Amino acid sequence: MARVAVGQLTSTASMAHNLAQCRVLVNKAVQAGAKALFLPEASDYIAGSGAETVSLVQPVDKSEFVLGLREEARREKLPIHVGVHEPGVDANKVKNTVLWIDERGEIAHRYQKIHLFDVDIRDGPVLKESNSVEPGMKILPPFETPVGKVGSTICFDLRFPEISIALRRLGADIITFPSAFTVPTGKAHWEVLLRSRAIETQSYVVAAAQAGRHNEKRVSYGHSMIVDPWGVVLAELGDASDKPEIATAEIDHDLLRKVRMEVPLLRRTDVYPEV
Repeated sequence: MARVAVGQLTSTASMAHNLAQCRVLVNKAVQAGAKALFLPEASDYIAGSGAETVSLVQPVDKSEFVLGLREEARREKLPIHVGVHEPGVDANKVKNTVLWIDERGEIAHRYQKIHLFDVDIRDGPVLKESNSVEPGMKILPPFETPVGKVGSTICFDLRFPEISIALRRLGADIITFPSAFTVPTGKAHWEVLLRSRAIETQSYVVAAAQAGRHNEKRVSYGHSMIVDPWGVVLAELGDASDKPEIATAEIDHDLLRKVRMEVPLLRRTDVYPEV
């Protein structure tokens, strides 16, 4: 068994402010005995416009936010999974990525968000992520960590079961969904989608979420969650944004083996294509 922590914060356009919040979460995770900390999408900053999103981006080797988290990981010997922005190939766009910073403070894994959030919610937000973000082009194999084999996705990827099924086929024990869900979509679908992804892949799901008001345009749903391979919600935070919070749960590899053995999901790839 290995304890993991899921962190929740309210990122703003200030990387210094956001780093300070994440340092609080690192301290809380260490105090809780966690062997890894999972942080939300866009933990480094959330801007008020696509143009500002592009203007704030920094390479990871120069980002005060990433450099600060690498220092925290190294000092506390605590791996950190965190969503950030990186410069795009197109100078007018950024990459929405998640990094695994290992216990030595090294960036050991990087995944770029595949599915971009282009929506027009009735009586809700109109967001077109593709205006300022480049989509990723590949699913990356799960990677070894002290808490199990982790497969990375980001936020809107949650709505596409194919990516989670592919990660499970590639050996994932844990599938992550660092997110900044809107309030209307969060109320409607957040929990049911997370539990569905856990059940259909028989994997742990760790979903660190942004919460509260980031600026005059953006509010996030919160409700960071850890779900077990049977679909049971083991830990959940609320939607408050007054202080950074964590929740913890145990990753039980015996339970993983039990669920997968007792309810084997034998896919009929002779009838439909393998994902």
